[in-house]
Amino acid sequence: MIDAVATDSSSTPSNEKPRRARRTRMTGAERRQQLLEIGRTLFAAKGFEGTSVEEIAAKAGVSKPVVYEHFGGKEGLYAVVVDREMRRLLEMVTGSLTAGHPRELCEQAAFALLDYIEEYTDGFRILVRDSPIPQSTGTFASLISDIATQVEDILGREFKSRGFDAKLAPLYAQALVGMVALTGQWWLDVRRPKKAEVAAHLVNLAWHGLDGLEPKPRLIGHRKS
Repeated sequence: MIDAVATDSSSTPSNEKPRRARRTRMTGAERRQQLLEIGRTLFAAKGFEGTSVEEIAAKAGVSKPVVYEHFGGKEGLYAVVVDREMRRLLEMVTGSLTAGHPRELCEQAAFALLDYIEEYTDGFRILVRDSPIPQSTGTFASLISDIATQVEDILGREFKSRGFDAKLAPLYAQALVGMVALTGQWWLDVRRPKKAEVAAHLVNLAWHGLDGLEPKPRLIGHRKS
């Protein structure tokens, strides 16, 4: 006796070809966003030189001309990725400066940078690389300078209240922000101690250094120039 094979009345008749599932076509904005995310990941892992348009296109499941259509090439894609990351980091730092006390402001700035490194690691890896494109929208050094500008006003007010020369605030702002940024680069790989402890040590050095600041610092070595 031959077993009967159960059939589904809804199945495709034998004389009809099975229909293929229709793929939803991405909008231009969605495709651009996809290419940006793929480029960001590849640039962080391989750098600009190690990333090719072919690989970006393959990861996105499109042809090379699609990448050129949206960004004009690898250089254009890289420039947009860098610009987005710079704006994100700058907004995180400047948006964090809400406290009234200078020491807490230092803590907020340190945490903002460490938060960015922790949450947007790929973006930070891209920013700290030397940009291979002269016409790129910015460099990590210029970003640090932008952040330091935000800190200048805070230091300027603190200097005035202590009777120091407020014209030196830009110099100290660059030094403080640079210290946090370089420490962040180191912490990016080691990830210890914990973020809060790193922030505490950074502020400890910055704050107590400022607390014992000399109005007119002097050199004690033989070299004077």
